[in-house]
Amino acid sequence: MSDNDRMKILLSILFILISTYSIAESKKMSEHGMFSGRVSYLREEANLVRIKVDFENVKYLNKKDRVEFWDQHNPAFHCRAYVAGKSSNYLLIKVPNMNDCSSRVSLGAGVYLKFFSEDLENNIAMGKELIEILVKKKMALTSKILSRKKQLDSHIEKVNAVSSRYQVLRDKLEAQWRDELASLEEDRLDALRNYKGLEVRINEIEFKLQKYRISDENLSLDRWSLDPRLFYKK
Repeated sequence: MSDNDRMKILLSILFILISTYSIAESKKMSEHGMFSGRVSYLREEANLVRIKVDFENVKYLNKKDRVEFWDQHNPAFHCRAYVAGKSSNYLLIKVPNMNDCSSRVSLGAGVYLKFFSEDLENNIAMGKELIEILVKKKMALTSKILSRKKQLDSHIEKVNAVSSRYQVLRDKLEAQWRDELASLEEDRLDALRNYKGLEVRINEIEFKLQKYRISDENLSLDRWSLDPRLFYKK
């Protein structure tokens, strides 16, 4: 057997082992770590691929999370990469071994790829635990808020009961208050009438005082000259 034949056999065995390993690995992949997307942009010299994705759990993928991807034509070969950036609709992944990857996986624009990320799977698991904690907290807070609502409702009922009990008293006091105000108003009108009457009488007296006023002297001083010594009464 020639060296070339032996080399071909070894390569075949190696390929079978790699394929078997990849298939075994793929069986371990859970649906929580799998997703799909289409190639939107490829920058081979920078080892970057932009992927258009459309799944809600993309929020659980973070920068530097590891991913692997493959195409449907060669599912046995997986390319390794990590997340370099993301938005709500796109993932930017860095493929360290771009040359080898692009030779085995088609990375043309619009190509549909399958992805798996163990980090995504772990992040979703942690997210589930967090959701369970939040649900328990929500239930506890809901119970408390229902209890407080009952207290508020009972407070309103108590206020209504107190208001009804004192309504009669309030009406009675308001009636007394109106009677007292009416009595005070009558007193004011009587005082006003007396005041006006007294004013009229005082004015009459003042008029009579002016009418019957008596002068101290009957003669008046005649100031016919500039010299006061020449003044005389007449």
